[in-house]
Amino acid sequence: QVQLVESGGGSVQAGGSLRLSCAASGRTFGTYTMGWFRQAPGKEREFVAAIIRPGATTHYADSVKGRFTISRDNAKNTVYLQMNSLKPEDTAVYYCAAGRVATRARDEYDYWGQGTQVTVSS
Repeated sequence: QVQLVESGGGSVQAGGSLRLSCAASGRTFGTYTMGWFRQAPGKEREFVAAIIRPGATTHYADSVKGRFTISRDNAKNTVYLQMNSLKPEDTAVYYCAAGRVATRARDEYDYWGQGTQVTVSS
């Protein structure tokens, strides 16, 4: 069992930056693929980024490539999402997820956090 708790969301103007954190419980954190997803009002939850265990290969949605960076600290059981050059269309609830499969597919992730709101104003 893995429990995930996100933090770091907030409100920022376009062009600004935020760093999201996701703290995970459990001794097997380093064996999981960790992903970030987001869900805007009226839209489906979509893939943002993933970091694959254990080699730390990263994958990004085209919409965030070059602006967002996912990283993990296995010693701290934490995954991060550094978001730069934020745009109003990045506004969403951001969710951290953990899974056993290296994938962008939402349904392949086994554990989810409660989400943290990110609001970007123009």
